[in-house]
Parts: sequence; structure tokens; C-alpha cells
Amino acid sequence: MTMFTVTHRDAATRARTGIIHTGHGAIETPVFMPVGTQATVKSLDFNDLHAVGASVILSNTYHLHLRPGEDTVRNFGGLHRFMRWDKPILTDSGGFQVFSLGVERGGTKSAANGQGKLVKINEDGVTFRSHLDGSAHHFTPESAMEAQHKLGADIIMAFDECTPDSAGEAYTKEAMGRTHRWAARSGRKHRELQEASALGYPQFLFGIIQGANHEYLRKISAEFISGLEFDGIAIGGESVGYNMAATKNILHWVMPLIPEDKPHYTMGVGYSPSDLFAVVEQGIDMFDCVAPTRVARNGTLFVHRAISPTFKININNAQYRADGGPVDPSCPCFTCQNHTRGYLHHLFKAEELLAYRLATIHNLHFFLTLMSEIRQAIQADRFSQLKQEWV
Repeated sequence: MTMFTVTHRDAATRARTGIIHTGHGAIETPVFMPVGTQATVKSLDFNDLHAVGASVILSNTYHLHLRPGEDTVRNFGGLHRFMRWDKPILTDSGGFQVFSLGVERGGTKSAANGQGKLVKINEDGVTFRSHLDGSAHHFTPESAMEAQHKLGADIIMAFDECTPDSAGEAYTKEAMGRTHRWAARSGRKHRELQEASALGYPQFLFGIIQGANHEYLRKISAEFISGLEFDGIAIGGESVGYNMAATKNILHWVMPLIPEDKPHYTMGVGYSPSDLFAVVEQGIDMFDCVAPTRVARNGTLFVHRAISPTFKININNAQYRADGGPVDPSCPCFTCQNHTRGYLHHLFKAEELLAYRLATIHNLHFFLTLMSEIRQAIQADRFSQLKQEWV
């Protein structure tokens, strides 16, 4: 199976459309991927995900390893059957959690929650304690591949170390070298498992570029990861998605070094509609972010710029208490077609669970509809015009 096909390149930018072919269907790119950390996009079921137009979702290997465990998921027939999702799934490797639990110089990482030193990194892998019950666990590139094969995702990620921007140059270089060696080990183990797989469909492995905000390290990493036998190339690190100015710089450094015939993935992009345009313009095909679903549960809803220059409103504000209009009059989602701002305001104030579902449906529909418009604009060579209309 040819995994990725570029279908059109924008005449004025690096933006492009393509198709990622998987055993659970095709993914049209560029694509925003909703995050379903624990085998669920919070507050939604598979019918809701189909309705908002999701073509692929993410799950988190670290969290699923801790609960319910990859062996349990495998016994249910893999993630697709476990969560009743019949389209593609991408899983991370658990490497990001090495960073997210906090950093201390010298190879030992400390939890920010004050529970003591929970993570230790060495050449073999990462030893850590569960944030749920304190139990000890050990991840290596090989065990991360084994876990993701048991989960059965269509796209899986190499094991890496995500260094924070605050790390010094020396430590960043050390961590990058370790990520490269882990990438090679991930690839070898993946190919071994793929040969023995009984899934009935292929699993595609992506490598991850690291190097923080050091240009020469990013370029070294881009060349190294691109030289390995990966099906796709991801750009990781703390800045990506969180700091869009730095993200743009990183993409400017690495994109000329990444193979054009493989999908390009920026990990963690999607805090604002403007962020999507910024990475698509550079030739990125895939991105994910927890922001649209997370802020939905706080009452923050995305809208067109004509309604708010920040692309969002807070439905908790008193001004919406008696508002009989939809969240966004131009939005055809289930929430906007059936419920008013006043009703959502009431649900959030009353702390009703339905509030989370209706807000999440709207935000994901908003982002996924925008992605559809972006794909159409690229194919018509009017991406820059659409960007001006939005940003």
C-alpha cells in the first residue's frame, strides 16, 4: 500500500493537499486530528465524531498503558473495536510524558506536583512512576512499539525525548542524540513486529524531529530522522504549537530538509484558526491539539472573526444569559442548529454535563469545517486569499 499521495500543490505557497491511505480508510490532508487521550474524545461518542466530520483521531499510549493497559485493549480486538471507531487512529509513543512530568538537569526528571522524582532517563529508556497510583513502569523504544502494536493504531510514533525550551544547549543536544538512537531502535522493532503482525492491516511509523529552538540542532535532527525508514515525519518539541513564532522559525529551518513524498506532522498545533493557516502554508499535512475540546469544557467557543476578533467567545459571560441566537449563525453544526447561546449559558452555569458535549461538538465541527475549506482553497490555488479572509 502506498501510504501517502500528494494530490495538489498550491501555486503561491508550500501548502498542499494529499491522501493518507490506511487500513481503516483514507485521510484527506491537510487534516486536524481531534485528541482522544484515553480512547475517548471527551464527552463525545463515535456517532458525534462522525457527525462533526472527523476522519482520524488520536489516543495516548502512556495513559492507555496505565489504564486499562495495552493487553486489555488488545483482548478487546484493539482500539478500533474497543471504542467503536471505524476510521483511522494515531497513537503517540509516550515520549511526550517524559517531558510533561517535568525536568531536572542531569537526566533525572521531577514531577511538578511535588511528589518527588518520578522519571529517570538513561540510554535504555525511561523509568517512571504512575501519576495515578505511584506504581513503577519502564518504557523503552522497543516496549513503546510493542504497546502501540497491541493497541492497533494505524499510525504510530517513534519513542523520543521532548526537551523543554528552557533546557540548555548541551542537554538539548544530548537528548536529541538519544532521540535519534531511540528512533533507529523504534524502527527496527516496528519492522520486526510488522512482519509478525496478525492485525490484517499495516501500521505506519513516524519519526520525530527534536532540537528545541536551536537552528543547527533542528537541522541535524531533520536530516537524521529523514534518513531513516519512516513512513512520515513529525516535528515535535515544547515550542511547536505553544509558541507560534518559534514554530514558524522551526518549520523554516526544517521543511527544506524533509522528504516531500512523506506526510508532515506538527505535534500540538491548533490553539487558534490562525495557527492552522501558519503551518499549512509551510507544507504541513497533519496537526492535533487538545485546545478545541479542552476550552469547550470551560465554555470557550470558537466563532468567525466577524463575531469576535479573537475567534472565540466565553459563553459563561452574563451577556449571553438571554441570547436567543446560535453560537455562530453561519455554523451548521448540531449545537448551532438546535440550541441557543442562552441555553448553553444556562447549562454551564448549572454545571450540566450536556454543556460539555454541545460545546465540544461545536468547536470540533468549527475546526474540521475550516480544514475542509482550506483543502478546497488549496486545490483551487486560492489558499492565500482564504488566509486573508480569516487572518
